[in-house]
Amino acid sequence: MTDPANPKVVKFIPGPDNTWTIQMELHDNIMITALQRFTAPWGANPNQPSEEGILIWDISDPANPKQLSQWKTGGTGTHRNGYPGGKYAYLAAGMPGFEGQILVILDISDPAHPQEAGRWWMPGQNKEAGEIPTPGISFHGPAIVEGNTAYLGYGPAVVILDISDVSHPKLIGRLDTGPPFKTGGTAVHDVLPIPGKPLLFAHSEGGGGDTPDGPPPCSGPLDFAGMIDIQDPTKPRLLSVFPLPVPPKGAPYTDFCDKGGRFGPHNTNLEYHLLDVEKPGDRVYLTYFNAGLRIFDIHNPRMPKEVGWFIPPTPPQRIGPLPAKLVTQTEDVLVDRRGNIYITDKQWGLFVLRYTGKTSPAPSAGKAGQ
Repeated sequence: MTDPANPKVVKFIPGPDNTWTIQMELHDNIMITALQRFTAPWGANPNQPSEEGILIWDISDPANPKQLSQWKTGGTGTHRNGYPGGKYAYLAAGMPGFEGQILVILDISDPAHPQEAGRWWMPGQNKEAGEIPTPGISFHGPAIVEGNTAYLGYGPAVVILDISDVSHPKLIGRLDTGPPFKTGGTAVHDVLPIPGKPLLFAHSEGGGGDTPDGPPPCSGPLDFAGMIDIQDPTKPRLLSVFPLPVPPKGAPYTDFCDKGGRFGPHNTNLEYHLLDVEKPGDRVYLTYFNAGLRIFDIHNPRMPKEVGWFIPPTPPQRIGPLPAKLVTQTEDVLVDRRGNIYITDKQWGLFVLRYTGKTSPAPSAGKAGQ
């Protein structure tokens, strides 16, 4: 990405067969790849073997990663993990005996021989210990760690943990967002601390619209994106809710719910532990599936407003099996300190963008291009 207008692939390493490699984390010279079993609608063959857990790589030579180890959960694998550097990785892991995914803290000080250091789960997940299972509780990941505090999107709630003793994480505070908003495993997908402010940005993951025989878009409880006040971290409270995206003028639909595919939040710019990634400031970037990328000004956290958007065109051909209707589905976003915005789309691949708005404040780290 030296020249973001002309991206160049320098290395491609295929993942294990029949396995989701849905996310990777890196810091310094270490990279962690998530491995997870996935289901037939996404293209998996349930009758064939798959891998699970994580792969740990040495990326001191970025063009030639060297695998150091694989750690296995013994269950379904890991989904979206956090690694801010240092001794510990924070995994969203499907462990044996548990309902849904839990937080597993992994000691990778010796990356060739990772060892579990601690774990935390919500009541109603530990079936093996006799807890009555509570459907819909699952840690999506990643955990965002600031000092001795971890911020998690965990099933129906924003969760704040004290991890000063990684072997015994303790609950500091919790805010359930549903009802009135959606409940279940992706009711709170991401939680993003705003550095230097007693604020979190949190959001759900949009659902529906994937398969012809499944629920249509917008058929469940309302998705959620909003600002959380954590002046008292033991009692987080909802401060504001982001406005819903509106279709552009001239669109052949009056509501994104009628466009097809998923509509709702998905991912935000989380990797700010990396020096080259923009730190959260007064601007929030949020992918929104069929509504593309949305950019919000949170200068006044009680009144977030949309200040920009980008919607990829309709894909000319199908690359993956979902969604049932061939429409854009914008998935991930990362923003670097040069002001370059990288988004991925399920049927397209990678787009590199620049924000050209005049009203939004500059990013908090680096200089933004206009």
